[in-house]
Amino acid sequence: MAISVHLDIVSSEAQIYSGLVEMVVVSGIMGELGVLPGHAPLLTHIKPGYIKMVKQGGIEEFFYVSGGTLEVQPDNITILADTVVRATELDENAAIKAKEDAAMALARRGNGDSSDDTFSKALIQLARAIAQLRTIKLARGKTSK
Repeated sequence: MAISVHLDIVSSEAQIYSGLVEMVVVSGIMGELGVLPGHAPLLTHIKPGYIKMVKQGGIEEFFYVSGGTLEVQPDNITILADTVVRATELDENAAIKAKEDAAMALARRGNGDSSDDTFSKALIQLARAIAQLRTIKLARGKTSK
């Protein structure tokens, strides 16, 4: 059996996962971050993206996270997520529509038809939709860069 570390994934709505894992990968502010047992203590923000956890036995599971905080301690990893959804529960068609709507809002901004607030919301919506679609593809075993 491989060395493992305890992982908790929680949001304001519920505890999503609590158990032992061999590795966790998250979308950090500075890029993708892999955490293995024995990782140095760390506290960082995470951006909209995916969480990949490798459970004992090499079983991979993916989640979408809209943002939050990652805390790494010697024996425990905690992800406090704004919103977290299992990849299998994501709606691909809704994510595609959200991406298209955000792109249209950004295009309107290019024509001077939009406020700064609308522009910011469209950028956030676009980032979240792209992150959801990437999570869905990763969970299916397809890489998307």
